[in-house]
Amino acid sequence: MTIDLSKYQVRTDLALEAQEMAALGSQIPGVWNESTNDGGILVTRMHIQTDEGARRIGKMPGHYVTIEVPELRKGDTELQDRVATSFAREFEAFLTRVGVQPNGSVLIAGLGNWNVTPDALGPLVVENVMVTRHYFELMPGDVSPGYRPVSAIAPGVMGTTGIESSDIISGIVEKSKPDLIIAVDALAAKSLDRVNTTIQIADTGIHPGSGIGNKRRGLTREILGVPVIAIGVPTVVYASTIVSNTMDMVFEHMKRQTSNTQPLFGVFGTMQEQERLQLVREVLQPLGHDLLVTPKEIDMFMEDIANIIASGLNAALHEAVDTHNVAAYTH
Repeated sequence: MTIDLSKYQVRTDLALEAQEMAALGSQIPGVWNESTNDGGILVTRMHIQTDEGARRIGKMPGHYVTIEVPELRKGDTELQDRVATSFAREFEAFLTRVGVQPNGSVLIAGLGNWNVTPDALGPLVVENVMVTRHYFELMPGDVSPGYRPVSAIAPGVMGTTGIESSDIISGIVEKSKPDLIIAVDALAAKSLDRVNTTIQIADTGIHPGSGIGNKRRGLTREILGVPVIAIGVPTVVYASTIVSNTMDMVFEHMKRQTSNTQPLFGVFGTMQEQERLQLVREVLQPLGHDLLVTPKEIDMFMEDIANIIASGLNAALHEAVDTHNVAAYTH
């Protein structure tokens, strides 16, 4: 059975969730994936190899890595250091895959809005990464071995600048000519469990505002002429998704209590998950109630996850930074 995600408008930026919905427990032709679990850090590597696989999932062909850490919400600093180390290792594999040399220059683009906490991931990462390009420009002889030119920009959002993020970054790319662009942005998830616990890396680029349904000019290799690696963290989920997930949990709970649920649920009990989600959305949207929801601990979490990503990037981008002790380089 093939599920047309566009028909149901399932709003998730995570390739893993899109794959789970499309697969329904079976393997999708043209999509390869494997998972490893290292002490509570679940890493899933996915390669969408064919156009057919991409159509089934609703994501571009390419490589995706999802790092899931359910315990990340607890603020355990030791676990955060381990996640940063795992992230650095996975990101190094992407650098090798796209062919960026150890001395290749990198531009980090932190997308999002400083003033909206769930959307501030990109600017917070930019604030914490190790920026070195100016040293190579002004005093190249004084730069120690093991570092590369890294620049960073937080272009803001079109609502405050009046300019597309991709246009701003395109102008910077034209002048500074980096060998790689790293785009960091907040995402939307389908599953509540993955909000504030998951990091996605992809070599397919990124589309600003895609997590909240915006369709605008993206940051991709085809548009910018430079490889783009996207990093995202789901920080929000739609109210319609929460309602649908709650309905699923109620159904499962009642099925454990009785085998005859037909009198309780009627036609609702026979609907597929995507059908229920679409129905909930059709009810909420005209009322303006299909809100974006984020956990109340979002302020603390954003600081923590930005430090994890920034310290992981520092270790992955600079050979002189110890990948196994990335915490020492967190600002």
